[in-house]
Amino acid sequence: MAKTVKPTSTRSSTVIIPNGPQIRCGRTHVTLRRDITYASVPAGGAQRDLRLDLQLPQTKGPKPLVVYITGGGFIMANKANNLDQRTYVAEQGYAVASIEYRTSATGSTYKDGVADVKSAIRYLRAHADELGFDAEDVAVWGQSAGGYLAAMAGATNGEDRFEQGDNLDRSSDVQAVVDQFGAHDLSKVADDFDAETKAAYMAPGSFINAYVFGPNSTRSVATDRAANRAANPATHLSRSSAPVILLHGDDDHIISPSQSLILLDALKAKRVEGTRYLVRGADHGDLPFLGDPEAGRKWTTQKVMGTIVRFLDRKLGG
Repeated sequence: MAKTVKPTSTRSSTVIIPNGPQIRCGRTHVTLRRDITYASVPAGGAQRDLRLDLQLPQTKGPKPLVVYITGGGFIMANKANNLDQRTYVAEQGYAVASIEYRTSATGSTYKDGVADVKSAIRYLRAHADELGFDAEDVAVWGQSAGGYLAAMAGATNGEDRFEQGDNLDRSSDVQAVVDQFGAHDLSKVADDFDAETKAAYMAPGSFINAYVFGPNSTRSVATDRAANRAANPATHLSRSSAPVILLHGDDDHIISPSQSLILLDALKAKRVEGTRYLVRGADHGDLPFLGDPEAGRKWTTQKVMGTIVRFLDRKLGG
């Protein structure tokens, strides 16, 4: 974690003051199916099944699909995370699938992670009828490392380079991206932080570099411009890319708040719809997993979660 965080620009952004009531769940019955295998992939020298948990609300009408991608520093990907937030979205009439994906813990890289997200989307589209939801339009919603993968998935609509595995007759394109406190230009991910933290992030073998280059590499995104460019969602933006909302805390000590502004500028340059929301006083939303439960409360207010649901309603018609 950074010791200091530079003030971030509010340019072209909407500031959310995260006060007011917290979200409440339990008003709509939601069923939960755990451990649905969506792919079998090589990881750590062996085949590994990747699984997802699926929530379905007991509501009338079609249930558009939201694929949730948890954070974990590119090191872990626990699909059980953030059940309250996922349940809240499901109760608004959405099927919510929380997925596992490959991380650096098994020697995997971002290319594997993006391929896993796309594989999950194809699987869910192929099995939508039997599972009980509408997968014509799909949103990806990620936090932290998951926010990065969500941005990559939406930016690469129509690309073939990340398509691997089964159900290749189905599309992995998405119609909306919710990116919460994700990384984007990895060479600048610590630019808002103190010099010591920035040096640690850019050092070969750091959690950033391990997920780009793999284990035991001596390379860094700070000096390998081609690798950094290939790993940047902005590089892949096109007319086919999905609209994005970016939500970032202005006191984030894990991912520089300026990361979301960098991607917003890239979206505008490519004429892809994008909106940035800056959450006043909020730190990194994954900090509850690091022993700071209060840090997450700004992210579970009705103001913040309502912003996400309204975006999903506009794009998926939920």
